[in-house]
Amino acid sequence: MANSEYDGVSMFLHRVALQYKVIAETSFDIDSNSVKDKQGDFLDNHVFVSGLARSGTTVIMRYLYETGIFRSLTYLDMPFVLMPNMWKKFAPKGKSYEAKERAHKDGILVSFDSPEAFEEVFWRIFCGKDYIFKDHLRMQNVKDDMLEKYKKYIHNILVSSDSPDKKRYLAKNNNNVLRFRHLNKAFPKAQIIIPFRDPLQHALSLLGQHNHFCKVQTDDKFTLQYMNWLGHHEFGLDQKTFILSDKDILNKMAAYKKTDINFWLLNWKNYYQYVNSNQPENSFFVQHETLCADPVGVLTKVFTKLDIPVPAITEKPFTPPAKQVEGLDQNILNECNLVYKELESKFQAWS
Repeated sequence: MANSEYDGVSMFLHRVALQYKVIAETSFDIDSNSVKDKQGDFLDNHVFVSGLARSGTTVIMRYLYETGIFRSLTYLDMPFVLMPNMWKKFAPKGKSYEAKERAHKDGILVSFDSPEAFEEVFWRIFCGKDYIFKDHLRMQNVKDDMLEKYKKYIHNILVSSDSPDKKRYLAKNNNNVLRFRHLNKAFPKAQIIIPFRDPLQHALSLLGQHNHFCKVQTDDKFTLQYMNWLGHHEFGLDQKTFILSDKDILNKMAAYKKTDINFWLLNWKNYYQYVNSNQPENSFFVQHETLCADPVGVLTKVFTKLDIPVPAITEKPFTPPAKQVEGLDQNILNECNLVYKELESKFQAWS
């Protein structure tokens, strides 16, 4: 949903709900107290979709959400995403919105019923000072009491569903790379899906989105604030790089401007070299190119692996257009391709 669609009242509500920490924390407490006696027959084999932005996380999340067995945060839960139960009592009833192309201008349509990556608001509000810094995002060390609070938040979200069939939680959150081991600890039966994509095409997509959002955010400051409130720092004026394990990669990235394809290739290597060497428990990789070429085959295997009844899948094969660029460092690309081949082998091993 494009932020330009928001009127003055909507902008005010977003600012109240998302910008002010004390209000957000209070909204969580109010919601938790309102459902403290509600248990529900929920399952704990949740699903987390997490990869580098532009790897196909949104598409995979939507395929899973459409099965009807997952509760995810949607645009209907905005802007009070930390109090899903209370907010649905006050939100305008009968809300309707014609599906429109999202702000990325990438052909993906969104409506109020669309699931989206809103749970990062929880981590930003309660732990932001621990991992969000001026120019980077750092690995989190989540304490047990915070993990319990997060589990309570997931419970609140599940309780807020109007459908008894939605017993499992589904989230798309690309920042979860900063806390994978803690997710494993909180939900040992949950599974993590990590999509990956051809490094050059992936880097070109990131570069394109970076240029696009830099222009959008320069013209519309609310868009910049909105993305910061949601913890989205993948691209744009406030892009922040993950600090994971390889400091040498980060030093190399510093030598390039963010308008240079080599910056984004190194960004790709930084992320996928780490997850390849530190693959979290109960996780599996999904290759974007194979998903596009054989959506029925890949999705059938994904559903089966997640213990989901396989629905009728009518998606047709799609071949994303390949783009070219000048000025890339072939050595960097070769290093990325080596990692890509290892991820491809891991994908083929389970699929």
